[in-house]
Amino acid sequence: MSLFNDISKVWSRYGDQILSGIANTVIISIIGTLIGLVIGLINGIIRTVPKPKNPVVKVILTVINWIINVYVEVFRGTPMMVQAMIIYWGYAYMNAGATLPLVPAGIVIVSINTGAYITEIVRGGIISIDRGQFEGAMSIGMSHFQTMLHVIIPQVMRNILPSVSNEFVVNIKDTSVLNVIGVTELYFYAASAAKNSYKIFASYLIACAIYFCLTFTVTRILRFAEKLIEGKANYTVFGSQSDSSAEIHVNTEKGGPENV
Repeated sequence: MSLFNDISKVWSRYGDQILSGIANTVIISIIGTLIGLVIGLINGIIRTVPKPKNPVVKVILTVINWIINVYVEVFRGTPMMVQAMIIYWGYAYMNAGATLPLVPAGIVIVSINTGAYITEIVRGGIISIDRGQFEGAMSIGMSHFQTMLHVIIPQVMRNILPSVSNEFVVNIKDTSVLNVIGVTELYFYAASAAKNSYKIFASYLIACAIYFCLTFTVTRILRFAEKLIEGKANYTVFGSQSDSSAEIHVNTEKGGPENV
């Protein structure tokens, strides 16, 4: 009963602060993941551009690819906590001590970190698409950008959704490292409550339960979204608009197509 009393006391006194910390955690995670996805898509498309014949363009593309490679290796190879310190205090160092607003700074840090991981996820997704689809799009006069926009990326988005969803869940938890620069997210307020109330176990137990509820809920929502994107198990493919015998009934449960 003592533990429940401690939890009740911590929540009654610091509940409002913890709730505001939850809001910041969710905001930073969502925006950071979305911006990271955009960064990853842009980098992934650039890294798969065919080598141009123009030597000047080829050199420029090589330099851009080198910069992207360095960015990916650095941000995948260092902890987010260290990145947060360098970006936040590096900005202050270059601006005579002026610092970034904390929540926007957190969004920038999470976005850049997530973009590095999603860049590789997108690149792998693009490579996994059959080469014939690239050749088919090029044969009808599509540019590389048009091919990516209309043919490849829609398929890639479906294929990489589980990985991007995982990055979002990871970001919910990893926002906790932003407390090192003073971002007032969930962990920051839980730690503050623990220090001020001296009820350390109860405070962190509350934070643990909230993190679990957030990640569990988000995981279930994203899995539901994945099932919606997959579509129905049974569907009909129309091979001809004039010949009914060209209709093919596809039953994935039985393992293959059947002519109707």
